[in-house]
Amino acid sequence: MSVQTHSSFSDTAMDHAQNPRHNEPLEHFNGHARITGPCGDTMEFWIQVEDEKIADIGFTTNGCASSLACGSITAEMALHKALPIASNIEQKDILNALGDFPESSEHCALLAMNTLHAACAEYVENKNLKRIKHKIIILSGKGGVGKSTVAVNYAVSLLQAGHRVGLLDIDLHGPSIPTMLGLEKAQLNQGPQGLLPVDWNGLKVMSIGFLMQNPDDAIIWRGPRKNSIIKQFLRNVDWGDLDFLIIDSPPGTGDELLSVCQMGGEIRGAVVVTTPQKVSAVDARKSVTFCRELKIPVLGIIENMNGFTCPRCGEITEILPSGAGRCISKEMKIFYLGSIPMDLRMARSADEGQAFIGLNPDDPAIKNIARIFNNITEESR
Repeated sequence: MSVQTHSSFSDTAMDHAQNPRHNEPLEHFNGHARITGPCGDTMEFWIQVEDEKIADIGFTTNGCASSLACGSITAEMALHKALPIASNIEQKDILNALGDFPESSEHCALLAMNTLHAACAEYVENKNLKRIKHKIIILSGKGGVGKSTVAVNYAVSLLQAGHRVGLLDIDLHGPSIPTMLGLEKAQLNQGPQGLLPVDWNGLKVMSIGFLMQNPDDAIIWRGPRKNSIIKQFLRNVDWGDLDFLIIDSPPGTGDELLSVCQMGGEIRGAVVVTTPQKVSAVDARKSVTFCRELKIPVLGIIENMNGFTCPRCGEITEILPSGAGRCISKEMKIFYLGSIPMDLRMARSADEGQAFIGLNPDDPAIKNIARIFNNITEESR
């Protein structure tokens, strides 16, 4: 590729344009980015990070000689550097290293910088996700079936069993996790490796609710912005080492759930929550189909609100047509995890910011829920 305006290039810039270093993709890499600049040039960087240093690097570009020169010298500058140093290479550093360079091509240095930074960021994001052993999604076909109640209590039950647990609320339009755990006034802090989740007795919690100044505010976002915040919650949060990340998804099979499944790395499985009546079960079946389309194992189905527990005598009275969960289990060949009757104490504990599962381990209702949660954990192994 010829170099235009030869007189505007220093010897260093000319050398890197005509003999670009590291100008090929890496076969083995753990960070990658591809960016197209406003000029139409596209640049890609691949990095292999070992011991938090860039051990190997490669780049390609379909652009002009200026893009080649900028990509080449940026790769040279980043190689063998500690990740924080490589991540802080700026446009001016690239231009200073090149020497004389045409002002009209300085945007190529910006493209190289942005692409390198994005590759470094992807490495950090993937590293955060790799510290999570099991990611389990709690989903439902429609709202109001008790999905968040299941998510909160399952996360707390895992915590009680000695596991390291995170709880991620991606129901952007109706975040209820902060209320159910008494964390309405909690605020997020930034750490060196990303956002720090809010701590609830050892449970690490993240929700869009922590970013809202007023709980009455409505989230009025289109898909791309929702995808961006979900990516940030998954990859740019310093979850630390977790045995389980429980993900409370919004109802249905829309953008948010799809984003989690596509950005969250390997999902260990999904739990579908339904209520007994047909109108809920019809949509629950769609949730099962969604998981199968994305090759996410369905760990089982829970039939919530199956009867009403009398607060005086404990007798369970059927108030809704029952059996939808078992029917779905049989017809779609998924595990029936169990049923949970409506219990006034469970509703009260959620309003008071407590997890029902943690109140009295000898209570028959809590024993039933614990058995269901044990079934989920066994299915996820």
